[in-house]
Amino acid sequence: MKNVIKNLLILGITFLSFTAFAQNKMRSLEELINTTDPAWPLIQKWVDSAKNKVEILELDSASAKTTLFNTQVTTFSTLGAVVYNSGGIMIDNGWLRILGSGSPRLNRSVSEWNKGKSIKEFGEVPPYFLVADDAVGGFFAINYGAFGQDLKTIYYLAPNSLEWESLGLGYTEFLRFCFDSDLSAFYKGLRWSTWDKFIAKLDGSKSYSFSPYLWTKEGMDIEKCKRKLVPTEELYQFVMSNQREINQKPPVEPQ
Repeated sequence: MKNVIKNLLILGITFLSFTAFAQNKMRSLEELINTTDPAWPLIQKWVDSAKNKVEILELDSASAKTTLFNTQVTTFSTLGAVVYNSGGIMIDNGWLRILGSGSPRLNRSVSEWNKGKSIKEFGEVPPYFLVADDAVGGFFAINYGAFGQDLKTIYYLAPNSLEWESLGLGYTEFLRFCFDSDLSAFYKGLRWSTWDKFIAKLDGSKSYSFSPYLWTKEGMDIEKCKRKLVPTEELYQFVMSNQREINQKPPVEPQ
């Protein structure tokens, strides 16, 4: 009987190991690069006709290949196209930063940025996937189950509410939103009167922290708040810690 149980345990462990391997099996770079119908030419057309100021950041081809492989999306998709063809995209002089494969001005790739936040290792299916952020500490993510049943919808973690709010947009629609929508209306209450004078040379890996905090009653008027630049990494960790405390919810751990 003991041998039977032992053999069953071994079989169970072997099956689980095989399943985990199958789930994390990475597609090759050749499988991810779509040469017949890539999305990038379409994105370029949107950029050329954009109502907002859009800057495509310089690309390092080696970083682009690494990031595409680690992200495991194809260049047929708009996300894969942004990763493989740009170091990132700056909107409104860098107020809004769409992550790509990284560049000197936006020194973090979308895959590395998510590691330790939404995933532990590359190849995992994340509960959410961070794809963009802004100068005032807001973060955009694709929902893969962490925020609700509306999978692949973009959510925004607003710095004045600390709640993930659905934009009702997929990633492709989100790009068009960034390129053509009235961002002044979207960011009403989050842009101080002279914001544009501070953004042009802003490091894409830094964001503004405010005192009093924007999610407090005292921080409702951004014109009266003091601000300082901090690393976006530190601000993200700080925001997530406070969000969990305020909402009294357990953290969404990488799977």
